[in-house]
Amino acid sequence: MSGGEIVSENSTRVENAVNTYGDSLMKIAYGYTQNMQDAQDLVQDAFVKYMTKAPVFLSSEHEKAWLIRITVNICKNYLASFHRKKRVDLEESLSVQDTYSSELYDAVMKLPKKLSVAIHLYYYEGYSEKEISKILGITESAVASRLSRGREKLKIMIGDEAT
Repeated sequence: MSGGEIVSENSTRVENAVNTYGDSLMKIAYGYTQNMQDAQDLVQDAFVKYMTKAPVFLSSEHEKAWLIRITVNICKNYLASFHRKKRVDLEESLSVQDTYSSELYDAVMKLPKKLSVAIHLYYYEGYSEKEISKILGITESAVASRLSRGREKLKIMIGDEAT
């Protein structure tokens, strides 16, 4: 295999990953940052790590879980960074994409980060409590607690119309 074939194969792999998982990772990053430009930058960082440090994946689910874990870690590091704490946020001038603009999703994004990420992974990404516990590095009971607290807060935020 020549160097050109390796580069082509790698770029195809990355392109497929971006097309397959990009929207999910954007929603997660936006949930952490509440800023579309920051979310885009952080997801880009996640894909750079994917290009340079990704292991051999056993399945597409393993690949997706790895990318989510990397994105969550990058977001947490960003939010804890000195640069972020010193920065004065400007109001976003660009509107958020339609996929993020439903009343329910807006309410989910207003939850505390720990709750919104658990809710997003469970309801929007379809992960089980066990899978979320592995992704976030917390116990299953902590995931269940975050989901329960998140649902209660959402009921208060958007009303009890669903019951």
